[in-house]
Amino acid sequence: MSKSKELAFDAVAAAFTKNALEPVLLDVTGLASYTDYLLILSARSVRQVEAIADAVRQEMKAKGHDPLGREGIRGGQWVLVDFGDVVVHVFYHPIREYYDLEGLWAEAERVELDVPPELQYANLYA
Repeated sequence: MSKSKELAFDAVAAAFTKNALEPVLLDVTGLASYTDYLLILSARSVRQVEAIADAVRQEMKAKGHDPLGREGIRGGQWVLVDFGDVVVHVFYHPIREYYDLEGLWAEAERVELDVPPELQYANLYA
């Protein structure tokens, strides 16, 4: 497994500690010059957006990966954390649907993730 893919899986695991929903990991190697992977996550609330982003940032820092940058405002509906090889997007779920990054990166390969049923958005209201 490549180092950047391992970093992406570490970010997914960190996001799960704060119950991030519907993670999608896109391999954009060859499609983007600025990163290898995009991780897209949903949150149930604006506060959870911040909690997920903080958990990912803290876990990556503990593993020696300081973020290169962060976008998004406290209390906002979207946060981006840039780790170079992996860019993490955390959205309040309705905002994620509006911007549809997965659709914009439809050519990118989706990396299979083992998502617990309780973190699959479709199962929240079933």
